[in-house]
Amino acid sequence: MSSGATVLYDAPGPKARRLYNFFSVVVVAVLIGIGYLIYVALDEKGQLTSDKWDPFVEKTSWTTYLLPGIQGTLVAAAASIVLALILGAVLGIGRLSDHRPIRIVAGVFVEFFRAVPVLILMIFMYQVFAEYEVFKSKYLALAAVIVGLTLYNGSVIAEIIRSGINSLPKGQSEAALAVGMRKGQVMRTILLPQAITAMLPAIISQMVVALKDSALGYLLGYTELVRSGQQLGAYYSNYLPALIVVAVIMIILNSALTLLATRVEKRLRSGRKGKGPVDAQATVDAAAR
Repeated sequence: MSSGATVLYDAPGPKARRLYNFFSVVVVAVLIGIGYLIYVALDEKGQLTSDKWDPFVEKTSWTTYLLPGIQGTLVAAAASIVLALILGAVLGIGRLSDHRPIRIVAGVFVEFFRAVPVLILMIFMYQVFAEYEVFKSKYLALAAVIVGLTLYNGSVIAEIIRSGINSLPKGQSEAALAVGMRKGQVMRTILLPQAITAMLPAIISQMVVALKDSALGYLLGYTELVRSGQQLGAYYSNYLPALIVVAVIMIILNSALTLLATRVEKRLRSGRKGKGPVDAQATVDAAAR
């Protein structure tokens, strides 16, 4: 084998390397040019001056715009995350039911709401709630955002839980059923705790998605962080600093949610350390006795 070859592919020769280097230089030059054009455009609009940041040291900017926006984002995200976890658990277990009609209904529900964009769900629910006066007008946007996020993220979490349960060893449920445990007992005491613990990283990622997608509520007139940032930028004519501040706040919120969920995951895993199948077997033995 030649010195210019590897196990997986043939290494590029001198001509190919020169070509790759040329295209790399071109791409970097284009990016620098685009960055310069953006800088010039922002500088002409006066968005890079220091006085554009002055509103963020004023109390009124926070009490009138940013804090209500943060509150709206947290309320919508917290409610939708809790409801999505409940809905996801119900649908995930429903897809594993012994009863075919239940499996079909749960499967159609999950596949349908996973396929529909969450923004379409929000708009549709807003129109339904407004048409039939399900909620008072001031709660219409909040309800639509929560329901849209719940339906979408609940369907995704259902698939996460279903795949987590299916990934567990079949012997645990078979042994439990053999000693007379009902399937509901097996699911509740043996399978579901292990599945949720194993799938927590994916569930955490979906929770972060729900928090970020709450920003779509601004299209419905819901007072959340992105909408509040846009209003602040329009009032003080400092769109760029306002969007930067909003982005930083969203990063902080997402990081805090991830940190909290990761600590819960570690606590659950440490509490189950050394258990797993052994704990499941102990549960089966206890039922047999």
